[in-house]
Amino acid sequence: MNQQQFDPELIFQWSAARSIARNLPEPVPDFGGHRVDTYSERERRRWVFPFMQEGLSALAHIIDHPGDFIKLCGTASELKAVLTNDWEIGNPGYIMTFEGKVIKRDVAIPNGYVMEISKSDRTTEVRIFNDQSELAASGYAAETEKLFVYDRIATEPDHQRKGLGSIVMSTLRASIHQSGIQELLVATEEGRYLYETLGWKVISPFTSASLNKPRSICCK
Repeated sequence: MNQQQFDPELIFQWSAARSIARNLPEPVPDFGGHRVDTYSERERRRWVFPFMQEGLSALAHIIDHPGDFIKLCGTASELKAVLTNDWEIGNPGYIMTFEGKVIKRDVAIPNGYVMEISKSDRTTEVRIFNDQSELAASGYAAETEKLFVYDRIATEPDHQRKGLGSIVMSTLRASIHQSGIQELLVATEEGRYLYETLGWKVISPFTSASLNKPRSICCK
C-alpha cells in the first residue's frame, strides 16, 4: 500500500489505542509523525510515521540512544534507504484490519484450561491457564471512538495448535462496544498468515529500526 492510500490518522489512532492497552502516555505529533514516550526496559521512545517524509530522515540523523525506535508504515528497503549504518532493521511487521465475517459462537475452552477476563472502561485482558496455573495464552484489546485494537496476542509454544489463540481473539472481540467499529492489529510475519486465515487483511507493511549502539552527535 502506498502513502496516497494510507490514512495517517489511522496509525495515530492505533498508537493511541495501543497506549491505552499498555497504560502508556498518549502519542503526540512530532517530526511529521508522532511520538510515544514508552520508557520500557527495551524501548525508551518510538516515533511512528505513516509514510516516508523529510521529518523521518532528519530525525534519524539526530537520535543518539539505542532505546529510541523509528517505525514506518512502509517496507524495510524504504526505511533503510534514509538510515545510516548505525541503524538496525527489525523483523517485518504488518498492519492488518479485519474484513471477514464475524461468526458468533460459544467459546469452548479445551479440557485442562481455564480462562480469566479482566475489563476496564476501555480495555480488556484475556488470559488462559492450564491446570498447573501456567499461562498458556493471552491477549489485550483497547477501544477508542474510531478503532478497536488487539495487542500482544500470544500463545506459549507448549500450548499451540489447540485453538487457544482463536479463543483469545473471539473473547476480546466480544467486548467491542461500538457495532461496526474498525478492528486493527500489527502482526509478525508468522502471525500474518494465521490472521489471514481468520479473515484479516494486510493494509500496510510496518517496519521498525533502532540504533545498534550509542553514538555521538556533534554540531558544526
